[in-house]
Amino acid sequence: MKRALLLPLVVASVCRAAAAQSPADEAAVRALQQQQANAWNAHDIDAYAGLFAEDAHVINVLGWHWQSRAELKAKLGQAFASVFARSRLTIGQVNVAFLAPDIAVAHVRWSMTGALSPTGAESDTPEAGIQTVVVTRRGGAWRIVDFQNTNSQPERAFPSPK
Repeated sequence: MKRALLLPLVVASVCRAAAAQSPADEAAVRALQQQQANAWNAHDIDAYAGLFAEDAHVINVLGWHWQSRAELKAKLGQAFASVFARSRLTIGQVNVAFLAPDIAVAHVRWSMTGALSPTGAESDTPEAGIQTVVVTRRGGAWRIVDFQNTNSQPERAFPSPK
């Protein structure tokens, strides 16, 4: 019985927190995504890594799991100097949902040109994808705490069963 009474209060609390977000908060989360592209296109690993919390988890398009800002900086810094040296990242559609006043999730469409595969080959390189980005506001600044990046292609119907 107690659970039945608590559930509406929890739901109302979450909905109120999500609805209470200011346009400035949503704009800040969206701006963080554009800052990601700006730092990437400058191949500035310090600026790029600075968008992430120190304890961030990052899963890149290859499924590699980096478990801190320092690991991201070290490994992506190597890639900026080689396979991503001529890459250009463009941020497209960004959908933002607030889970709490200081926590949001963004789904970010992106496209890229000029990237090479990890082996240095020009084939099989990411051209478009979607990121799931969880951000938190810490000390007044929004930072990425969890980042999942997935290559994508246009959706199409599955084949009919035979």
